[in-house]
Amino acid sequence: MPGPASGPGGRLGRGPRRAYAETMGYSGDVVVGGTPDVHELQDLIITKAAVGPMDNNAYVLRCRATDEQLLIDAADEPRTLLEVVGADGLGAVVTTHRHPDHWRALAEVVAATGARTYAGRDDAPALPVPTDVPLADGDTVVFGRVTLTVRHLVGHTPGSVVLVYDDPHGHPHVFTGDCLFPGGPGRTTRPEDFASLMGGLEEKLFDVLPDETWVYPGHGKDTTLGAERPHLAEWRERGW
Repeated sequence: MPGPASGPGGRLGRGPRRAYAETMGYSGDVVVGGTPDVHELQDLIITKAAVGPMDNNAYVLRCRATDEQLLIDAADEPRTLLEVVGADGLGAVVTTHRHPDHWRALAEVVAATGARTYAGRDDAPALPVPTDVPLADGDTVVFGRVTLTVRHLVGHTPGSVVLVYDDPHGHPHVFTGDCLFPGGPGRTTRPEDFASLMGGLEEKLFDVLPDETWVYPGHGKDTTLGAERPHLAEWRERGW
């Protein structure tokens, strides 16, 4: 998996050596039916699992101080997700966007846990359960003592949201759904959608977050903004 890079947007005291130390033992490489991978930060534990026929990633986030938990994308295999959640329960589920492969287990997980539901305002009507909290750009999602900042990116869908955890003890961590993967942005169907998604990625992620920022996508392996930053012009040129 790509290692953290240095360069534009870096922060003093948060360079590659510190980032590597924080991620030793975590690869982010998971497979459906396999063992979830656990990324342990000082205030937050992130458990990544792969589920379903489209190899979706689902992330269970646990606040270390309170043990409160939040799930990003109840994508599929509700039994698997509930096993990862465990006996401590689940306070919230955030759905990154309206495509069905990211919410097939949502109704069952919510029914089993009573979790509060969050989704982008423009995608919420397409989900199979009511959204308790519609999200807009700049909103925050708080669980325990952990705060995630919402970035609304238009292009893959009208209401896709990205969640940013700005770790006070290290570099940021970003959960991108299908907006950003290793090697490029998520799928778009029209040139104007691609232009919108690229503009949003650059303005709200690449222009404001350092290269060490860890990226957790909706499918596949993790990456960093530093690993992807050199290719922005190439993506714009190819148009996808």
